[in-house]
Amino acid sequence: MYFCSMNNIYREIKKILTDGNLSEGEAKAIALLLLERVAGLPTAKALIADGKDLLCRRQTLLELAARVAKGEPVQYVLGEADFCGLTLKVEPGVLIPRPETEELVNWIVETLHTKQPTLNCQLSTVNCQLLDIGTGSGCISVALSKKLKNAEVEAWDVSDVALRVTKDNATKNHVKVKVKKVDILSDDIFGFGNYDVIVSNPPYICKEEKEEMEKNVLEHEPSLALFVPNEDPLLFYRKIGLLALQLLNNGGLLFFEINRRFGKEVVTMLQKLGYEAVELRQDLFGNDRMVKAIKPQ
Repeated sequence: MYFCSMNNIYREIKKILTDGNLSEGEAKAIALLLLERVAGLPTAKALIADGKDLLCRRQTLLELAARVAKGEPVQYVLGEADFCGLTLKVEPGVLIPRPETEELVNWIVETLHTKQPTLNCQLSTVNCQLLDIGTGSGCISVALSKKLKNAEVEAWDVSDVALRVTKDNATKNHVKVKVKKVDILSDDIFGFGNYDVIVSNPPYICKEEKEEMEKNVLEHEPSLALFVPNEDPLLFYRKIGLLALQLLNNGGLLFFEINRRFGKEVVTMLQKLGYEAVELRQDLFGNDRMVKAIKPQ
């Protein structure tokens, strides 16, 4: 008879993962994560969970570990990812949220909580209008809705999967996000002065960079949300920069997450379009990763 204990199952999971060429550290972290999420308990409590209770989950845990060992991202295996203190639904068809994007969200919140002499919206008194272009899982729009209680947030994407997942994540986290299917590269978009803030984390990886990327990203995450042509790496930044000149209120803010290779190019492009106070910021790893710009009055 199989003797079930948390330690036995932990060792089984970890062996499956290390046999799949994960490092010892990765295997340990993922094994504990699987135990925590599947058991529905913090790891400390899972360590002393009842053996019979764990036994009924053992097969599920081993099957999930096998999927990770074959290269499937653990976030897709679990169907969820952590972002800005929230738990978000993720699935193939939307990008897995990254820590760098959390930094972008925090920069936006920090900026809006600081007095902006050129910014029309005053979050303490009226609703601030925010637009997230290329929302994916909705990580940016949902996190901003959660952090900025007086903001009205809208999210655009060309993907039906992305819009569905964004709706689910807004509902899951008890916020309101208006979603709209828009292809900014081909749709005719008209408007003037509708938004105080526009943010985008668009596709920005050149196809020539594929060789530098991890296999599990290439095989599982949506290429539509990752890649731009080698010959036009600023395609989305240029299109959104031009569009934002129409859609932002005077003094409104534009935020981008960017490819670290093209920080100076994005800054120069926005300056040539007429934006003011264009600022390039590095992520925690010291890479050029975010840009902020102000539409002139």
